Amino acid sequence: MTRFSVHCANVRVSYLAVQETRGDYRRIVAPSLLAADFSRFGEEVRRAVAAGADWIHLDVMDGHFVDNISFGPAVVAAVGRATDAFLDVHLMISRPDHYLERFIDAGADLVTVHAEADHDVAETLQRIRAAGIQAGLALNPATPLDAALPHLDQIDLLLCMTVVPGFGGQAFIEDVLPKITAAAEARDARGLGFHIEVDGGIDAATAKRCADAGANVMVAGSSTFRAPDMAAAVAAIRGA
Repeated sequence: MTRFSVHCANVRVSYLAVQETRGDYRRIVAPSLLAADFSRFGEEVRRAVAAGADWIHLDVMDGHFVDNISFGPAVVAAVGRATDAFLDVHLMISRPDHYLERFIDAGADLVTVHAEADHDVAETLQRIRAAGIQAGLALNPATPLDAALPHLDQIDLLLCMTVVPGFGGQAFIEDVLPKITAAAEARDARGLGFHIEVDGGIDAATAKRCADAGANVMVAGSSTFRAPDMAAAVAAIRGA
């Protein structure tokens, strides 16, 4: 996989070539910075990459769509300066359409928005794609796959939340597994090529269950950043 940088009017836009990822369902491990030590973000990013992380996952929370507040475009830009790794930006915010350009300009390679947020989902996904980066759509655990079906041909990634979003360290919700399987079946039936990502309570054991259900991108926070041996934890999730 190749990460590219395009400079237009001093704006840096980074993306992963879609043709290199769509239809390629190899296991991808994306440590979530929500579980990192915020006092040394740059070091934590480099530690994750050195441990074998494929992507870096950034959870953006606004205190409205979810109860917690995390970070914004400035942190995404800082992470981009610390690494050339693929930046997987997950917007858990009420109005993602109001902030898209800021996160794109900050260097996001993929921006994922929620089906449950207050926006025109199809228009938001189109705007992300038009910017030359990848588009993702997220579903909360209680949200049925039906909410994503009209948009499957607009996305590069479907994120099935396996915890209620907003806080790290929660227990995995196994009731989401049938939705993952249904998503993979819908993708294959339509001849599409998007990744299926899971986020929440992911470790080697739950990663295997998700992979068996059809997911290939594993977002892992506490089980990677807080593991005694991060490289071993990443390898275990990848090989589960």
